[in-house]
Amino acid sequence: MILKKTTIIKFAAAAIAAMGIFSFSSTTHAESVNSYIANNNISHANITSSIWGGFPKNAYRKGTGKPEGVVVHETANPNSTIYNEIAYMKKNYQAAFVHSFVDASRIINIANTNYLAWGAGYPANARFVQFEQVRVHSKSAFAHEIANAAYYTAYILDKYGLTPNDAAYDGKGTVWSHGGVSKFLGGTDHTDPTAYYASMGKTYFGASYTFAQFYQLVKTTYENLQGSHEKKAFDKVTYKSADDQALLGDKYKSYRLYNHVKNSRANVKTYSWSSVSASVGKKVYIDDIGKKSSGSTWYRITFSDSSNAQKYWVYSKALNFD
Repeated sequence: MILKKTTIIKFAAAAIAAMGIFSFSSTTHAESVNSYIANNNISHANITSSIWGGFPKNAYRKGTGKPEGVVVHETANPNSTIYNEIAYMKKNYQAAFVHSFVDASRIINIANTNYLAWGAGYPANARFVQFEQVRVHSKSAFAHEIANAAYYTAYILDKYGLTPNDAAYDGKGTVWSHGGVSKFLGGTDHTDPTAYYASMGKTYFGASYTFAQFYQLVKTTYENLQGSHEKKAFDKVTYKSADDQALLGDKYKSYRLYNHVKNSRANVKTYSWSSVSASVGKKVYIDDIGKKSSGSTWYRITFSDSSNAQKYWVYSKALNFD
């Protein structure tokens, strides 16, 4: 078939127009997910505590007593909702469960993060807090979900006195994808959330979203959390040295161990009583007393009289001086 000149011109014009459309589309969607979140002032949801008592309470690996980082998952189910996923997990927790679920508008904590979950194989289960992202289906929803996921990751790091460190490079960090666990720790062969991130990035933002980009958002969110701590009003404490002994009281479990007097500064860490093999009547040695301006009294204690013994701060009502 011989095409007329006018037809050729129309085809050429159509081709040029199509190229212009694709070029424009690529340009408008080229904004990264992280930039979109920042430019649109997308914040995070509040964490909803919905702890279910049916989950087992197993300690993290010996010597730590607390999580060492966070594993990020996604459900790989395009048709489920956050409540469907939670209901399913409660019914099938003996096979697997995680601590929390995240979607575009919610962060729901269902299992106590002071105890391990099993969602990424034996080595990781004994070390990390784990959460699932439920698949969403729009540009705005994905951006909001990523903001929520980054906040929850940063929140857990801050809560347990950990600093952001991407585990993707050497397997020694605090922020892990499930794929990173498979690569460095084993016990599993999943690679999420890599494919989900890439697909959503291409579909709605014109380029794959990567876990490295997600980590950068976690880091920024964590730094913002630290900044908010610096603005917080801390309790004033007056200290004086001491040389005394006491016993753990009957209600010591109602309180916690700290590395500094509670709310006296930023990033005060907590320790579990199980990590020090505590029991009612156990002797402690006191070398410092902290008196808050509010009137409460705190003691710095050790569990042996050795000069190298680790020191903890505890509220006075946890001790018995009789």
